Amino acid sequence: MRTYAANLRRTFEAFPAGRGAIERQRNGYRLIVDPDEVDVFCFELERNAGREALTAGHLDGARELLERALARWRGPMLAGLPLGPVLTSRTITAEEERLLTAELLADIHLRSSRDDLAISLMREVVARHPLREPAYVLLMRALHERGDNAEALTVYDEIRTTLTTELGVGPGGNLEELRRSILTAMSRPGSGRAAVRVGGPDRARSLAGGAGMAVSAAPEHAARISPVDHLPRAVTDFVGRADVVSRLLAETRRVEERVPAVHIIDGMAGSGKTALAVHLARRLSDRYPDAALFIDLCGHGDKNRIEPAGALFTLLRQLGVPADRVPVEFDDRVELWRQELARRRAVVILDNAASSEQIMPLLPAEPTTVVLVTSRRRLSHPDAGPSRTLPVMSPQESVDLLRLSVGRDRVEAEPEAAAEVVRRCGYLPLAIRLAGARLAHRRGWRLADLAGQMADDAPVLRHLAQEEGTVTGAFAASYEPLPSSTKRVFRFLGLYPGSRFSTPAVAALTGLTIAEARAALDDLVDSNLAEDLDSTRYRLHDLMRQYSIELCSRTDSANDRRRGLARLFDFTVEAVLKVADLLEPGVIRSQVTHIPTVQLELFEAIGEPTADWLEAERMDLVAMVLSASESGFHQHCWQLARALWRFCYIRGYFEDIILTHRHGLEAAEAAGDIDALALMNNYLASAYVRTGNKQAALHHLTRSVDLSRNSRDLLNPARYRANLAAVYWWSGHLSESVKLGFECLRDYKVYGNIGGSILLPNLGLALSALGRYEEALRMHRLHLAWARTNSDNFHTLNALSHIGAVRLRMGDLPQAIRILLASLALRDRTGHRYAEAEVRNDLGIAYRGLGRLVEAQQEHELARKLSIGSGERHVEAAALNELGRTLLAQGRGGEAFEVHQEALRLATRIAHPHEQGRALAGLAEHFGRIDPAEARRHWERALAIFRRMGVPERFEAERRLAELTGATVVAAR
Repeated sequence: MRTYAANLRRTFEAFPAGRGAIERQRNGYRLIVDPDEVDVFCFELERNAGREALTAGHLDGARELLERALARWRGPMLAGLPLGPVLTSRTITAEEERLLTAELLADIHLRSSRDDLAISLMREVVARHPLREPAYVLLMRALHERGDNAEALTVYDEIRTTLTTELGVGPGGNLEELRRSILTAMSRPGSGRAAVRVGGPDRARSLAGGAGMAVSAAPEHAARISPVDHLPRAVTDFVGRADVVSRLLAETRRVEERVPAVHIIDGMAGSGKTALAVHLARRLSDRYPDAALFIDLCGHGDKNRIEPAGALFTLLRQLGVPADRVPVEFDDRVELWRQELARRRAVVILDNAASSEQIMPLLPAEPTTVVLVTSRRRLSHPDAGPSRTLPVMSPQESVDLLRLSVGRDRVEAEPEAAAEVVRRCGYLPLAIRLAGARLAHRRGWRLADLAGQMADDAPVLRHLAQEEGTVTGAFAASYEPLPSSTKRVFRFLGLYPGSRFSTPAVAALTGLTIAEARAALDDLVDSNLAEDLDSTRYRLHDLMRQYSIELCSRTDSANDRRRGLARLFDFTVEAVLKVADLLEPGVIRSQVTHIPTVQLELFEAIGEPTADWLEAERMDLVAMVLSASESGFHQHCWQLARALWRFCYIRGYFEDIILTHRHGLEAAEAAGDIDALALMNNYLASAYVRTGNKQAALHHLTRSVDLSRNSRDLLNPARYRANLAAVYWWSGHLSESVKLGFECLRDYKVYGNIGGSILLPNLGLALSALGRYEEALRMHRLHLAWARTNSDNFHTLNALSHIGAVRLRMGDLPQAIRILLASLALRDRTGHRYAEAEVRNDLGIAYRGLGRLVEAQQEHELARKLSIGSGERHVEAAALNELGRTLLAQGRGGEAFEVHQEALRLATRIAHPHEQGRALAGLAEHFGRIDPAEARRHWERALAIFRRMGVPERFEAERRLAELTGATVVAAR
């Protein structure tokens, strides 16, 4: 993915407008695009502005805005792309909005006496959507107003034939009423362009409000029906949910003329399901004016649950049916309910449903009713369709909701604190309302005060209560009806250290089988107590997790909790070791001895162990190391850290190595395990080497050597001593590095087969830095031969990149490029990202040598970004220096000067002498053109560093300094 993102970034940045379009973030990448450059966003803005203009009575302005919005469409959305369910839903919604906009524009044309424009627009719509009745209504109206009644009736015949043939239904009420009106107008003497309207005077307002086309007038018996409204008072602080509302309104409009519109909305407790349903019902009241009904089915528990017969009695009474007219027999009661609904256009809210069986008898039979069902469980029925899960609010919607509770001034005065409060509330509407109420009654509090009280180490739930309303109470209503076994699983989920848990991990934590754990998780997902991410991993909402922790601490004993964690850590260590066996065959098991105690089926459920599995679980595995340390599972802690090391190293996750091995070091010390202490120090040093902290690296490696002096194991002490050569090389002590490297080679028998991977690359790097290229090439070739013999992809690509680097410095640029590209191709194939930034930087040097300056600049810039992402500051300094040289070759001296200055600051900060000297040399090149004295000073400083290190760059520095002073160059190669 990093390679794909890098290639995409280079493609974008080949154009000025694309610079910075792709940004690296903690867990991936983000596309940064101005919304004004995305046509669908522009369409939505212009469409909304047009509706607002129409509402204000500005027909011309509305027409202009809507025409501009429709002009942005140049064909189907995302044409030619394979779409999954999310994008398919998005494109359907966008297309529906496009059609509604076209119909609204046609209506404006009619009101402005532009019949021909409305006709052409609607003919285009019906040609593409031959079943879209609102478009036919507008087309018939336009034809009638132009005086072409015969053509209008022909259009009616076309849609009637299509509906009968394709769907087996007749035209809807709108079309039938319009046809009758046209026939009546034609029968009147002298009738011509008599205006025909459908839906009454509020029709345009409904369109402008986004509710879609108005429906037919009230039925003939409407005079005998008195409208009733039993909806709860709408919440005054309803905000957001615009996408959900628009989708549900569009779906209602799509089906309402054929079947009853039934929408099932599920979600976790406190997500705002009821508020959304009431809001939707109010939005639909103009189109369904006869009745607005509401009943709480009390589906949270068995005790107070409303049975269908009782619900029918309540609903019929809300419609005004006398109690003595409500049948006793259940089937008769259902039949009366459906007859009464068939006489009305009604909206019915069935709140807090327990199951699909509870709601099925309450559903209407005729397409005159919209039913909104809310539930904390996921419901599904063939006649009602699947549930639509309501997520938590977006961060901005959450802040808007908090603003309504505490006041605009308080939120705008502390925007960061407001964002933190809603984040601590998990963006859950109920929690935000309760937090807002708490602040509203404490005018002396700042938002920062509440945010501080809701910090990570504080129990948040106690701050989310007001009178009888609490988040805990809402959660308890979903938790209490669960079976006892599922309750226990939910409580133990609070113990899980990471943010996402798999079925095998839950089975290990709870001591259940895979089947039992999966059944419990399915029950929790159905109850919206847990979220199913991808059918293999699950997670808890932050507040739900806190509720789980509190329940577990009150209900389960400390011994039970500790046994659960022991099983989880035991399973996790062995699972990671199975992948480490592939990455470090023969090595990892010699350092980590672990005998799993959990059942074998848990590992079988994971499947074949791969590095991709580690990648997917990485963040949670790091959290697992920290949790094991905090919980006193010392052996599990350092073993898991060590098992993760090779994966993190080859993927460039050096900060993860530092974090996990620091805790592993503390755990090994607490356990009094000398061998584990030496291991942790050694592998912690490896990350410090890559991130540029040479003092820490030297300290930990020296500690490893000291700790292992009396060890009966000869291999690990030798390994630690060999690693010192890498630290010496990085620190600029090249001669010491080479000397130690050759000493270790003489003890090759101690290392056995793995000596080729430990000794050869480090020695080759030090020799190359000293300019001893032939010797370096020999070491790297031996390393490559070892890697190929042992079928080790990581060492193969590493050896190739080192050989390419030596070839580059020997001047064989085409060969160097071929080898470096081969190394990158192997990285792409295997997923190993280790040292990719260095390879990219070397590739840029080779391109510059061949005069391919644009490609060189791109590689240096990519190398810099990769090094920043992996925390390799010494590689970043090298990339900056090479970028400066390439910019100078392009004639961009001023930019080159700034880049070399940045390189010098970074190299000085991390005490990297080689890159310090190279940055000074780059600055001297710049001053050589404008200030010889300053150039001489910089060359002298660079030469002092190069001489001390003994690197080949000293010869060039001596020559350039001699040119400035007129001296004779004494030194020779």
